[in-house]
Amino acid sequence: MKFQVNKDVLSEAVSFVVRILPQKVKNQILGGILIEADANALRISVFDYEVSAQIETVAKVEDPGRILVSSRWLSEITSRLPNAPVEFETSGTKLYLRCGSSNFTIPTLDIDAYPTLPELPPVSGSISGEAMADAVSQVAFAASKDDVSPWMTCVQIETTPKQISFVATDKYRIAVKEIDWQSKATEDLSALVPAKTLQEIAKTFANQTDVSVAIRSAGADGKEHTQGMIAFKANNRSVTSYLVKDNFPPVRSYFPKEASNYCVVASQDLIDATRRIALVLDNKPAAKYTFAADQVVLEASDAAEASETMPAELSGKELEVKMKPQFVIEGVSAAKSEFVKIIFTNNDQPDRPGPVLISAHGQKDTQDSYRYLLQPNRF
Repeated sequence: MKFQVNKDVLSEAVSFVVRILPQKVKNQILGGILIEADANALRISVFDYEVSAQIETVAKVEDPGRILVSSRWLSEITSRLPNAPVEFETSGTKLYLRCGSSNFTIPTLDIDAYPTLPELPPVSGSISGEAMADAVSQVAFAASKDDVSPWMTCVQIETTPKQISFVATDKYRIAVKEIDWQSKATEDLSALVPAKTLQEIAKTFANQTDVSVAIRSAGADGKEHTQGMIAFKANNRSVTSYLVKDNFPPVRSYFPKEASNYCVVASQDLIDATRRIALVLDNKPAAKYTFAADQVVLEASDAAEASETMPAELSGKELEVKMKPQFVIEGVSAAKSEFVKIIFTNNDQPDRPGPVLISAHGQKDTQDSYRYLLQPNRF
């Protein structure tokens, strides 16, 4: 195999596929990058049996071929090459890489042991990369970091003919984001995707105008062994992820249908005040929030104490709740709105406050599309 490619194009392509691979792979082969040169096309791919990524670009191909090399070596080398065309040439089990006055000799890996990349399922619909990246960032943080229950470490993607939604929960809070999309599917679909994987995918497609999304349910072809898969494709790049086999609970049923008791506050003021009072909390996880007629009083008490008062507009009765500062900060930040509405829900247990619902306020196009339900601590 022998070809020449632009240095910046190569660096971007390698960076794209490497970001999808997990930091720890099962073996050296699955940590490799597959390079295929055919006619004037160059394809660079990775696949570890769970996720895959592929990008195709233009190159001057003198001798077609395919090789497998270490992703760590190739990514580190291509990110530091001088500004000159990059030449690849193989001989036996060696790859010779030349760029300007830089020369590298890299051992190739056993390409026969590398798995076949998965085929992309039929397209289910499309959305903008920016909208997808925003939606994922608004919910993925609410997924659990604990691997005890696989479904809690995931984001549930659900589609209808008009909308695609992203849902995540760690049992203490639920984040939901709904956005319009162009559906091509004839039925509603769902996909349970690891939150970390989805976050990386969203970042890689954030600058793409139109991203095709393809969801294949487990056993969709009538074969029980067929794994569920989700695929994203835009221009010359694609990413796939196999779906987690688990049942995501019907968490939407926890959201209140009516909101008669709520408070409106400035988002950044609430975030800043929460960060300040949280400075004294070393051992206790929660701070007290008192929502009154025209103000919110924040109080934190541990070895040291802190309090702060900020203006607010209350509709309904005064209420005191205890909430984890970090949970409040993350939920309010994700609303991406100048003001947030904090809704207090009813609870049949008199000694325990009902969940607190946070949503954007004052923006008709996003007011109901993002919702964050937080269970207060026992007061």
